[in-house]
Amino acid sequence: MPIEQAVILAGGLGTRMRPMTEQVPKPMLPVNGKPFLYHQLRLLESRGFRRVLLLVGYLGEQIEEYFDSGAGATLEVGISYSYESSPLGTGGALKNAAAKLDPAFVVLNGDTYLDVDYRKLCADFERDDCAGMTVAYKQHDEAAGMKTELKNNLAVRADGMVMRYSKQDAAGCTHVDAGATAFRKDALSAIPEGRKCSLEEEIFPALIAKQQLKAWATSERFIDMGSPNGLAALQERLR
Repeated sequence: MPIEQAVILAGGLGTRMRPMTEQVPKPMLPVNGKPFLYHQLRLLESRGFRRVLLLVGYLGEQIEEYFDSGAGATLEVGISYSYESSPLGTGGALKNAAAKLDPAFVVLNGDTYLDVDYRKLCADFERDDCAGMTVAYKQHDEAAGMKTELKNNLAVRADGMVMRYSKQDAAGCTHVDAGATAFRKDALSAIPEGRKCSLEEEIFPALIAKQQLKAWATSERFIDMGSPNGLAALQERLR
């Protein structure tokens, strides 16, 4: 059965964007007159997803009110919510939502705009037997001698297997984590209930150790709107 569920991590505190996020959750910051999350949901809708689960926490009620009764109600994709009463981290938030997750799904950062062929990602993932397949951005500007602010954090073998993930040490890393990963729900079984857990720092390394995390390479650059410069770039991209 094709993957139909996207899961968005939308519960962060948005500390990099303060004071704008003191009263508005980061995914709801306006981009060309609409909340960023609205643009992200429109993109996922256009790429074939039928249901989206929003993992919310900080000021999450604003998100639910907008999409259930506000302008966001015009979207055709079905939206549901999973609340966390205290910050659980990216992995903990997924574990907290386990009862609402499909057997396979795509999880995305709530502050990253990534326009790729998600149908192909899902099809490639379904054909494979890995537990996770993460979108990996291959930078070409570095090879051309151009300055880039992105730091490689994924070491990818020739066959696509991810061999290492590190935000601290880029040595040997060839790609950048683009903020979207297809998962099988079983991959979350090792996460303890109710404990704070990082998807990138704990779950990725565990899957890598078992050779269960593969990369899905793309040359499509993602935009992180979690900084003033990123927000400005996204405004231009979606103009």
